[in-house]
Amino acid sequence: MSSIQDPTEITIQAKAFDFAIAELVLIHRDRFQPLWTVDSWVKFLIWVSLNCGLSGDRESLETFAKAMGSSLTVRMRKLFFERILEDLQIHILADPADSQVLVMPIQAVTLVTEETTFQALSKVGLIERVAFDRTLWKSHENGLLAIPWNDSESSD
Repeated sequence: MSSIQDPTEITIQAKAFDFAIAELVLIHRDRFQPLWTVDSWVKFLIWVSLNCGLSGDRESLETFAKAMGSSLTVRMRKLFFERILEDLQIHILADPADSQVLVMPIQAVTLVTEETTFQALSKVGLIERVAFDRTLWKSHENGLLAIPWNDSESSD
């Protein structure tokens, strides 16, 4: 009997795992306060590690982080700090480790206006965390809008 697994089975398992991880992040990311902070991300990771049967001590958390690996952690973090608002046709990337929040259209043909950006930031709870002064907002050719965090947010 061969121990080599069918490539189709491996592909299906990988896709099911990716789906499950994405759903886990999307469903639970708003539970960890304060939103849009490194603290919320750390609380989420601790919660996941506890649900994987590890204790909350430093050694267990380090074991968890190592087992997760960089690639998976980066994918999860991206999902954790992004929002797609289909009703406004806006995609937001707001990782507090970055110097600015990125707002872009979901489709290249859609324009991102200051008004829809303001609505989107309000809707996801970011409006109080970014620079209110719209002269600091930088518009780019490809429809991308870069908005700096408030000075008080940069240390989160």
